[in-house]
Amino acid sequence: MDLTPDQAANAVERHDCPKCEVPAGSPCRTRGGKTATKYHTPRCILVPALREELEVLVPEDRGPGRPWKAGSPVEQTPDAPAAAPIRIGYARCSTATQELQSQLNALEPVCKRIFSEKISTRVKTRPELEKALKLAYDIKEAAPDQEVILTVHELKRLARNAAELMTLSGKLQDAGVQLELLTGPLTGIYDPQGMGAMFFAVLAAAAHIERNYIREKTLEGQVTAAAKGNHGGRPKVIDDDMLTFAQALKDKGVPVPEIAKKLTIKTGKNKDQHPSVASVYRALAEAERHDDGERSEAEDLPPTPARTRIRRPGDPLTAEELALRERIIAPRLNDPDLELDPS
Repeated sequence: MDLTPDQAANAVERHDCPKCEVPAGSPCRTRGGKTATKYHTPRCILVPALREELEVLVPEDRGPGRPWKAGSPVEQTPDAPAAAPIRIGYARCSTATQELQSQLNALEPVCKRIFSEKISTRVKTRPELEKALKLAYDIKEAAPDQEVILTVHELKRLARNAAELMTLSGKLQDAGVQLELLTGPLTGIYDPQGMGAMFFAVLAAAAHIERNYIREKTLEGQVTAAAKGNHGGRPKVIDDDMLTFAQALKDKGVPVPEIAKKLTIKTGKNKDQHPSVASVYRALAEAERHDDGERSEAEDLPPTPARTRIRRPGDPLTAEELALRERIIAPRLNDPDLELDPS
């Protein structure tokens, strides 16, 4: 920085703060009503000479940390035209590897501010990435014409998986923040409002496809699980074996509170404990309703027809068939008008 601390503070205070909304001529203010220890970044970048500093401390004579007081009004400096792009770097590696320094070595020549962290890919929240994104969004909001670039060593450092990458790309596109990749097959700068819009559009389309795929696989899994009797939710406190034992005790006249004391939960967080009396009542009632439903369905069904015997030529007649034959032929033999075939 070519300016002294006092010169930098005076230059910043010639602009209204878009963050805390204090007027020109006054230091920045915290939410608690005290004088901030440093000027807000969106206000600093309004000064071309300070755009790469991104941090300017409030001088002691302004009373940082003490109750805020308005300063003397000054003539506001008009916003300067956008200068060189502001690059915000981000580096990440898992705690099991030692790749962080190589990323920092690649980012330091091009980025003035770098956020880095060693964190496992299993951890969903990454504090330093959130700080880098917030800084980029704040700068872009304060100076819409200013180019802001989020720079990473390679694409895999930015997100843990494809779905997370596509979600992040959508946020960058909405904020107008560019994405720069220093290595890999996709090396380059991708401007969501320019030629790089196709890159973000592809990621957005892929995100839509990924969401539909996940939804379809989830529904398929639910159908398959339901076919196996697994309808989701918490596992049953009283399984089938416990229910059978409880029904047997109930049939013998054992009170339900006593039944509950004789049962033991086999799995889950309440393993080796007795189920509640309410759970036993509920399980017995559901089993009784199920049995009543099966009996009513069986009573409504028509009687099962007897199986038909298929008689083949040469098969001997059964006793029922011989008796039927006698009943049919005997009356005809006693009929005087019946003419028998002499042959």
